[in-house]
Amino acid sequence: MKPMERFDALVVGARCAGAAAAMLMARHGMRVLAVDRGGYGTDTLSTHALMRGGVMLLARWGLLPRLVEAGTPPIRRTTFHYGEEAIAVDLRPGDGVDALYAPRRTLLDSVLVDAAWEAGAEVRHHHTVTSLLHDDGGRVTGAVVVDEVGREHAIAAGLVVGADGIGSTVARLAGAPVVEQAHHAATVLYGYLPGLADTGTHWHYAVGASAGRIPTNAGRHCVFASVPPERFRAEMRGDRLAALLRVLQEVSPELAEEVAATAPDGELMAFAGRKGFLRQPTGPGWALIGDAGYFKDPITAHGITDALRDAALLAEAAGEGTQAAFTRFATRRDDLSLPLFHVTDEIAGYAWTLEEAKAMHLRLNAAMKREVAALTAEAVR
Repeated sequence: MKPMERFDALVVGARCAGAAAAMLMARHGMRVLAVDRGGYGTDTLSTHALMRGGVMLLARWGLLPRLVEAGTPPIRRTTFHYGEEAIAVDLRPGDGVDALYAPRRTLLDSVLVDAAWEAGAEVRHHHTVTSLLHDDGGRVTGAVVVDEVGREHAIAAGLVVGADGIGSTVARLAGAPVVEQAHHAATVLYGYLPGLADTGTHWHYAVGASAGRIPTNAGRHCVFASVPPERFRAEMRGDRLAALLRVLQEVSPELAEEVAATAPDGELMAFAGRKGFLRQPTGPGWALIGDAGYFKDPITAHGITDALRDAALLAEAAGEGTQAAFTRFATRRDDLSLPLFHVTDEIAGYAWTLEEAKAMHLRLNAAMKREVAALTAEAVR
């Protein structure tokens, strides 16, 4: 093993949450190393959609122009379809936001990694954490990292941040308990289709199913269909395109017709569902952000915004460096997350009528407005 390297923070995972946290902590003057087991600019499962809070933070960090310049289309209208009823909502400019965006993850994650490097953080891809280091009192003091050729590196760090996804190695090794557990898990099929008219984001709902279209880069739309896991297991594991079209035909015959007239880029992606959770977000020498700390069903497309928000909140706490600051981070995360978490779990359960779905979306909107107000009032950087 090589001699021990020392950093103020070791961030495990360099996607939305991890790269953003590394960038922000470096901007606070900290010496930061971020490692990721994947490669630079690789794709990943994602809902793509950025809610107002996420766009606001990217604008505040000076990164939104990079997404715009890369051709990410602005989204200024969202339409909710409840059976035959359509409710169009035009974006109200404010908080530095005049449009929403849904960038491909190959673009967004790369922009954040580049910004982390520019801020002074170091990022190493194809590196995997295998164990945590502890002092005599049990506090986490770093980690052992294995590089792309199998060499071990001992990394000392004042803070180890787990931003390494749902099955977080840092969370497992730190023994982070689950403090909130969801009851439901929806499944999703999605793919990227050319040639659809860009009329903003559309979310379609029918009893027992939902679907939608989200404009993203290169003239493509991310088109998805979601159903309960029982139906997914029974009829959606074979021909994925045929399964997608069946659900679209039920939920939105117009969208089904558009999709049938084109062809997706490559194979459709499938998410077989996983119940959401909140893990304890901090402990002695460690913290969790992104899906490592808090995962909720993707049916409400709020995951990227969650990741960026919690990266910002944690970077503030790390910059201050006190126990009180980390306690405040944990409290703020839970306060902003739990209303979103609970209504998302209800929506993912598919036990609603269309009128009940409308009411749930109003609750979701209220929780997101509260989140934006909190980020604005506290000037989270």
